[in-house]
Amino acid sequence: MQTDPKPGTLYVVGTPIGNLEDMTFRAVRILQAVDLIAAEDTRHTGKLLQHFQVKTPQMSYHDHNRSTRIPELLEHLKYGKAIALVSDAGMPGISDPGFELVKACIDEGISVVPIPGPSAAITALSASGLPTNKFIFEGFLPAKTQQRREYLESLQSESRTLVFYESPHRLRDTLQDLGAVLGRDRSIVIGRELTKLYEEFWRGTIGEASDRYNQQEPQGEYTLLVAGIPPSKPHLTETELKAELLQIMNQGISRSQASRQLAQETSLSRRYLYQLALSIVLDDE
Repeated sequence: MQTDPKPGTLYVVGTPIGNLEDMTFRAVRILQAVDLIAAEDTRHTGKLLQHFQVKTPQMSYHDHNRSTRIPELLEHLKYGKAIALVSDAGMPGISDPGFELVKACIDEGISVVPIPGPSAAITALSASGLPTNKFIFEGFLPAKTQQRREYLESLQSESRTLVFYESPHRLRDTLQDLGAVLGRDRSIVIGRELTKLYEEFWRGTIGEASDRYNQQEPQGEYTLLVAGIPPSKPHLTETELKAELLQIMNQGISRSQASRQLAQETSLSRRYLYQLALSIVLDDE
């Protein structure tokens, strides 16, 4: 069923993540028929529009101008214009500022219509070989090492498959931190340049992946899929955890070291275990 774009409607349009043949007929039709296209990078989207002979005018909408662009776009929509929102690749709103425009439209009672298309996270997950019945998408991890490790510590006990995006210049550091926090033996699948000419899936352990990319220069965009902890891991109560910590500390090991050791054994957050360790009163204190 084909209908022309409705006035005063925001269309969230998925575009290819690499292979232009993944563009849907509906997406092309909507882009041709709307009054305006809000694009993350007008030069990048311009190449896509040229390929599909779309002549609709563009307006830039990205992370650095969203505070001024959102009121402008809302004004256009209130005056009855139909607008398509696109990102550089994939579905808008996934790890990009599209979310804020969509939310602003909903808050103003403006209709939002999704035009589904490819997503790197789902594309990689479908071919990963890791469990897909339950997964958690975390997007891009923090850029700074300390913040990244602290964030990963909050995911130590996660049993669902973990999905991340990563850029080539941070891949090595991220793999190193994944190994330090989640363990080098944890299974990982790395999807690179998905749907493009040099698409690649690499499977192994985090440690093997780290060693590989320390010897090989990362190139392209990456999607990382990390196995969750096995559900068979024993669940210890807070009292049992304190008993384990006390037993380790009685061997002359510091609270910090004991917390780190137990975190590796249980896949629980080191920070959480350290707080428990601080609550334990030792005989010589």
